[in-house]
Amino acid sequence: MIKRANKEDAEVLAGLAIRMWEDHNPADLAEEFRALVTRDDAVCFIRYVGDEPAAFAQCQLRYDYVEGTESSPVGYLEGIFVLDGYRKNGYAAELLAACERWAKEKGCTEFASDCELENEGSLKFHLAVGFEEANRIICFRKEI
Repeated sequence: MIKRANKEDAEVLAGLAIRMWEDHNPADLAEEFRALVTRDDAVCFIRYVGDEPAAFAQCQLRYDYVEGTESSPVGYLEGIFVLDGYRKNGYAAELLAACERWAKEKGCTEFASDCELENEGSLKFHLAVGFEEANRIICFRKEI
């Protein structure tokens, strides 16, 4: 079962998200999710297997330029994660489809995402579910 997350699901979302975004604090993530799920331009979905949360996806509308797109707003997959024991069951594709339906309901005609250059698993997933690579970039920073 896929459930659209609400404020009461913030800890569940944080518990899944911390496994993907390990450099974050679980309490801070829960607070961010509590605020995020109340916004009109963002949504999170949780995939349950029985009573157990197995996966989640977060998407938002982006109004700024999104690499490779021609419209605005664009639905944007901000994060998607499936626990190890539940992978290879199509749960990520189901979550992505829920995100895409939500973006269409919001008037989007394009949907986008990204991954780190070295994240081969994410690249394979994106290509397998119909994304096409738009560009590769390396971002730079320096202290001034």
